[in-house]
Amino acid sequence: MLKRAPWLLALFSISALAQNVTEVRIENYKYEPAEVTIKAGDTVRWVNREKRTSHSVVFPKEGGLESERMFPDESWPRRFDKAGRYEYHCGPHPEMKGSIVVE
Repeated sequence: MLKRAPWLLALFSISALAQNVTEVRIENYKYEPAEVTIKAGDTVRWVNREKRTSHSVVFPKEGGLESERMFPDESWPRRFDKAGRYEYHCGPHPEMKGSIVVE
């Protein structure tokens, strides 16, 4: 049986706790919540809760970085490592807007 060093397990546990995942729901042609505040190193996961339409997440200030299209019940995660404000909108529905504030 393979033995693991207790300090290695503790280090893994600490790094796992340091990262949080915040969910942003896509429903009724809106991002809910429209703005979230997270810590550097955390992840935001967008989840499409619509019944019949697809959405994406586009970051215009990052050269138009865009997620893949999310169909109903699909999701897309992104980790944010640098502090700042990240504005985004939906590719097919640009009137849908949101922002991520990374501290």
